[in-house]
Order: sequence, then structure tokens, then C-alpha cells
Amino acid sequence: MVKRKQGAVYKCIVGCLLSIGLVVGVYAIDNPEAPGLIGEFEKREIIYLTDIDNPKNSTRDFLVAYDNYLNFLDEELENASEILKLKLPEARKSELIIAQQHWTKYREAEFELIKKTWTRKDFGSSAGISRGDYRTSIVKDRVIQLLHYAKNF
Repeated sequence: MVKRKQGAVYKCIVGCLLSIGLVVGVYAIDNPEAPGLIGEFEKREIIYLTDIDNPKNSTRDFLVAYDNYLNFLDEELENASEILKLKLPEARKSELIIAQQHWTKYREAEFELIKKTWTRKDFGSSAGISRGDYRTSIVKDRVIQLLHYAKNF
């Protein structure tokens, strides 16, 4: 009976070691020397997020901070697109350009919806802050998506 329990314990230990080996092997798939594109982006954006989160902001300060952040995100979007283009096979580059054109149309439609929905009449002075937050989240999501694509090439 003791031998049976010992055998079960050994099987459990071997199973755990194999599982650990599998997990470690999966982590090895990532290239540790690849630049952390998303981490680098997050470091660059922190000054804009800090400006937005300043508790001393007036409504005007929030609007300026969101506009500055959106300008930053537009530049980052262009950079992320260029990074991805450099990594893509030639046949995929035109597909990225087309996808970006479609995404731009989506962005314009979303921005129009945001502009018409979050009005000062319906939401008071917080309308501008909401518009800034919604617009920047749309662009930030696309930047991160493109950086994830680039990371995988």
C-alpha cells in the first residue's frame, strides 16, 4: 500500500515538473531581445496621462490635455503603422494600407457620433471631457493593436 502511494506521489511530481517545463518552454517562444514596443509607448504616454489626471485641472485644462494627448496618439499611430510596414512581407503592406484607410473611416464616424452625442446641452461642462476620453481611447486602442501586430513579426 505504501508503494502505491509512493508511486502516485512520484507520478504527481513528474507531472508537475513536465507542466513547469511546458510553461517555461512557451515563454521561450518570445524573442527576449525584441524591443518592448508597447512598454516603450506606455512610457512615452505617461506625461499626457499625468496631465489629464491632474486634480487641479479646470475644464479648460482637461480639454487642452486631451487635445495634446490626441495629437500624441496620432503621431504614435503613424509610427506604429510605419514599424509594422517595415516588418510585413511586401504582399501584406498594401493590405495594411487598406485596413488603415477603413479604420480611418471608422474613426471619423465614431468621432462624429461622439461629437453629436456628448453635447454641452445634454451633459454640461463634462461633455468635453467625455468627448476627449472617448476619442483618445479609440486611437490608443488602434496604436496598441498595431504594436501587437508588429511584435509578432
